Amino acid sequence: MAPDPSLGPVLGDNLIPMINKLQDIFSQVTVDLKLSLPQVAVVGSQSSGKSSVLEALVGRDFLPRGSDIVTRRPLVLQLVKTSAPVEGSKPAEWGEFLHAPGKQFHDFEKIRQEIQAETDRVVGSNKNVSDKPIRLKIYSPNVLTMTLVDLPGMTKVPVGDQPSNIEQKIREMVLEYIRQPSCIILAVSSANADLANSDALQMAQMVDPDGLRTIGVLTKLDRVHH
Repeated sequence: MAPDPSLGPVLGDNLIPMINKLQDIFSQVTVDLKLSLPQVAVVGSQSSGKSSVLEALVGRDFLPRGSDIVTRRPLVLQLVKTSAPVEGSKPAEWGEFLHAPGKQFHDFEKIRQEIQAETDRVVGSNKNVSDKPIRLKIYSPNVLTMTLVDLPGMTKVPVGDQPSNIEQKIREMVLEYIRQPSCIILAVSSANADLANSDALQMAQMVDPDGLRTIGVLTKLDRVHH
């Protein structure tokens, strides 16, 4: 049964924005203060299709693309559902970065460029990674209010400025998020790869052996050979 609109907003409509605000505040605290807050972590190996899954949830293309590792810092993506536009008017959709207070990005290509620039600012342009997150809010009438975390894709072979222990470094970064009991794990695997060797499913099983908070997602179904 659908909720009765006369009863006002559901609990999540009020609670999630409050949680998002807490996340923003704690991310700027210099002391080692951690708070386990509800969110969805998107996990997968490089080129597994994580970006396509995230963009499908938002309904817009806004993530950097390229070869090798593209997501080199966690992207904490806070989706905020806004009111539906007046009939005949264009839907108002925009993004805001925590590191650029007061600035609204209405061009989603500019959001893509800002993610890339902010990544390079912290870790350089030669493939290195960092656990320092980028925090982005997207306001749209076409999304559900939720918090997603796009994590660096798991890899085994270091490239560029990456340390020799890049595999362990990324796995520890992923575990930092998905070991939290309040975290839903979106385990993304490519359909043209052996699921028995899926990095995403293996990581999820480590912290959620019963699969109670893991959702498996298959991508690239068009590449499966019959």
